[in-house]
Amino acid sequence: MSLMFSTVLREADLPLAEVKLLRHKDQRAAKGRSPYELWRDDRPQFEWYQSTQSFGNRSKLKVPYWAVFLGTPSDETLFVGIYCVKYKGLLEEDAVMPHTGDVEKAGTADVYELTLDERLGDLIGKLYIDWGPGKRSWIQRADTKDKVITELRDEFSEPEFPGYLEFVEPLSQIVKLPLGWTTSLQASRGVYLLTCPRTREQYVGSATGEGGFWSRWQDYIHTG
Repeated sequence: MSLMFSTVLREADLPLAEVKLLRHKDQRAAKGRSPYELWRDDRPQFEWYQSTQSFGNRSKLKVPYWAVFLGTPSDETLFVGIYCVKYKGLLEEDAVMPHTGDVEKAGTADVYELTLDERLGDLIGKLYIDWGPGKRSWIQRADTKDKVITELRDEFSEPEFPGYLEFVEPLSQIVKLPLGWTTSLQASRGVYLLTCPRTREQYVGSATGEGGFWSRWQDYIHTG
């Protein structure tokens, strides 16, 4: 029998009708600035990112609690905390948006005061759920949209780098690789094979400069 996230909320004395489930995975994010990467690498910027929201979501978001999840690079759904929510009003000053670098003009967004609740704190970065097919519906009700818990890990960790001989990824996806993988690819130089999935053509190249494989493949992405 599957364990449901609603059960975990009830055990923590969180009324389901007062909780909204949020899954952040913003397609507008610049490279290295996705909500997941902000949470992993720059927590204050992540908190600022989610505290500023559009007017259109005001009625959905004005609840006492948010149960916040992140879409990971591998498209899993990771729990990152229960937040106590207080609506503050409109954005008072122009502010740089953490995920894009663009400027959000004063008065064009709602601002929420968010406080990380201690409840379920031991599950942060460890618990994964099945969000279901409606991933564009990133705000859902906890009392009507129950979620199956798919995994509970001992600690937060990203997948281990498979090794250079086993590494196979589309160039378009390397910006989404775990940080440890990126570090490994930046640290090494050598010969690599590119293949075209459409024509099956192959190209053997060499990465010899600073930044190793990672830097060389970034050149392909930028130049086409």
